[in-house]
Amino acid sequence: MPLIEDHDYLKICAQLASSLSISISAARRKVEVAAAKEGKKDLQSRKEIAQKIFAQTLNEDEQQSLSASASFDQLLKALKEEENFMLED
Repeated sequence: MPLIEDHDYLKICAQLASSLSISISAARRKVEVAAAKEGKKDLQSRKEIAQKIFAQTLNEDEQQSLSASASFDQLLKALKEEENFMLED
């Protein structure tokens, strides 16, 4: 997959990566896979697909009222009864 150096496309992918808490390359790959499924190859259609995926993630975050990073943080919190649990060597 050759690199696309379009600033707008990279910005949309960066926003998508931030909202999904993934790397920019993973976000670009997600857009590339979606574009390949639809049979689109030009840059403008990839931008539209990236915008569509980004809008979907924002809608899902609003519906759940938690972002992916906030829900991950919530999963990492220790339960009260497990706070002092230690594994032996």
